[in-house]
Amino acid sequence: MPLVNKTRVMPLILKASVCLSLLYIASEACAQQPKDLVSCKPMSQKTGETGCWILASQPLGVPDGPVYWTIDAFPTKELAEQAKGPHGTVVESLGKVWLLSIGDKPKLHSSGTRITEIGPLAVASGQSYTAQYMEAILQPGMVSKTHLHSGIEAFYTDSGETCLETPSGVQIGKKGTDIVVPEGVPMELTAVGTEVRRGLVLVLHDASKPPTTLVDSWKSKHLCESAK
Repeated sequence: MPLVNKTRVMPLILKASVCLSLLYIASEACAQQPKDLVSCKPMSQKTGETGCWILASQPLGVPDGPVYWTIDAFPTKELAEQAKGPHGTVVESLGKVWLLSIGDKPKLHSSGTRITEIGPLAVASGQSYTAQYMEAILQPGMVSKTHLHSGIEAFYTDSGETCLETPSGVQIGKKGTDIVVPEGVPMELTAVGTEVRRGLVLVLHDASKPPTTLVDSWKSKHLCESAK
């Protein structure tokens, strides 16, 4: 039996283990592994700016009309709270104060600025929903873990660009171009371009189910590599 140089073998074993533990198999070992595989965590676990952080969750009940995600910006939290409706949530994120509303388009308050209206969002009749809001601040090249949601996911990009790959192909999100992904669709998100990607995320999910599930039944084709 030939002798093996353990000094050379052990680093290779450790390198392969790192790749597998991140659930990402590159075609040429770890040299092609993305910078980070990101999953969203509670704000209480935030240790730095970069990452995906859960801002708030709001039970909404059963929608009774058209459903939009309306995003307004306000100069102060107090003014945003005054303008908030029954299905509105006020958050401070990305250096701004936001009023995030679900349901029919609310009337714009005089002290606010309408940023975007995403929808109408396709929701199931008679289904009770919860809105989970997140902020995502990703350096170019950072990649999400492959996952799906028990409801619609919508992305608003404040700066930078996002490439989202699903089994149907890719979508590019940037300021002025919002992305919506239907319930149950597996996806992988990559921050592309040269600018830090900063944005807000909505997961409008079935209130009886976890909002997010990691999956390994679908593998991306790394189509966003060409968009970097």
